[in-house]
Amino acid sequence: MNSEDIIKLYQDFLNNKDFPCVAARAAITRQQVKYLVVDHMACPKDDTQILDFLYQFVDYFRHTEELFHSAVIIFKQPEKITESQFEELIWQRLQALANLDARQYNYDSRVDADPSSANFSFSLKEEAFFIIGLHPDSSRLARRFNYPALVFNPHAQFEQMRDMGNYNKIQNIVRKRDIALSGSINPMLKNYGEASEVYQYSGKQYGTSWQCPLNLNHAKINSNSAA
Repeated sequence: MNSEDIIKLYQDFLNNKDFPCVAARAAITRQQVKYLVVDHMACPKDDTQILDFLYQFVDYFRHTEELFHSAVIIFKQPEKITESQFEELIWQRLQALANLDARQYNYDSRVDADPSSANFSFSLKEEAFFIIGLHPDSSRLARRFNYPALVFNPHAQFEQMRDMGNYNKIQNIVRKRDIALSGSINPMLKNYGEASEVYQYSGKQYGTSWQCPLNLNHAKINSNSAA
């Protein structure tokens, strides 16, 4: 399947009447989703292209006042992947992107770089992101897409919705629709500031002893580069 067909498949996935995230559907309707289709999720060869794409998205997002923007990275391979395999690969790719980003930029000062912090958010080009992982074997039906994918949602959008007073309303709608689709709420869901959002990235259910493998050392890398 070529890139255009894969993107169409993703759009159809979000436009399904049962898909719970109304914000994601709004982004599709408003044509405010940017797409990049690359090869294998386990391979680092596309990391630079992915980062450049996300940097362009950051520049685009910062010059708009509209809500509901996202950037989607879709991997053609592996088409067959278990939840545990996806969970391993998502941290590999995010770690690689963070290492590359740290050569040029500091961390977004509005959020914490410690994955265990309740104020954590992933940062690229000093712009915080909430990330949603999708793949064919996800235990959550709302995340069960035909290909592995990473959806980057600017964290500033959620703060803007909070300031406008409509964040909780949208959140409640999404959670009710997710219960209708899956029969239960995602056990990893927490409000921002209650627990680290990193537990929500992969879609896998984690125990209390789990520790995120991300090691984000932007300040350290920047200081070494300057030397």
